[in-house]
Amino acid sequence: MPRSPDPSIAVFDIGGVLIDWNPRYLYRKLFAEDTAAMEEFLATVCTSEWNLMQDAGRPWKEAVEELSARHPEKAELIAAYDLGWDEMVPGPIPGTADIVWELKKQGKPVYCITNFSVDKLNRARERFEVLNAFDGIVVSGEVRLLKPDAAIYQRLLDDHGLEAADTLFIDDVEKNVEGARRVGMSAVRFTDAPALRAEMTRLGMLR
Repeated sequence: MPRSPDPSIAVFDIGGVLIDWNPRYLYRKLFAEDTAAMEEFLATVCTSEWNLMQDAGRPWKEAVEELSARHPEKAELIAAYDLGWDEMVPGPIPGTADIVWELKKQGKPVYCITNFSVDKLNRARERFEVLNAFDGIVVSGEVRLLKPDAAIYQRLLDDHGLEAADTLFIDDVEKNVEGARRVGMSAVRFTDAPALRAEMTRLGMLR
């Protein structure tokens, strides 16, 4: 698909781009720094695939109850994934929020596509003002679509009357970047804010 040489609309991911999220921040404490036991738990019980189902819209209460029924000896640790979620998010990714605010100051539209459960995103929005700055957002838990499904990118474009060729999508996961490119968006994999700033400056999105 044709792409604009100078995209003018930024579309951000959240986790790993704007805020730092990792369950290990919580579970290192709960496992008293027993890294091997923690990694086994995250690989076999509260897996990334299990968490993704909440991003797809499954209620947290249902998810915790179902998994606890299968692993009753680990029920407290499973419940902690929900109740202690804020501890998994220690703070922002350095520098990225500054880019969002600069784009807005320059009059550039800023949107978001995120794999996130609705209730956890609401909690994050209470802590991080930048998450309330978007001109529009598509949340996987609300629309029940997940990146890199083409439909979630198209949902943003359709809902807000955007042309894919005018957009630059930023995500820290390569398959999500590839998914955006498949619908005609320009896209970059996020590594850190200085690299993103350099790319946006090169594209003429930041002055």
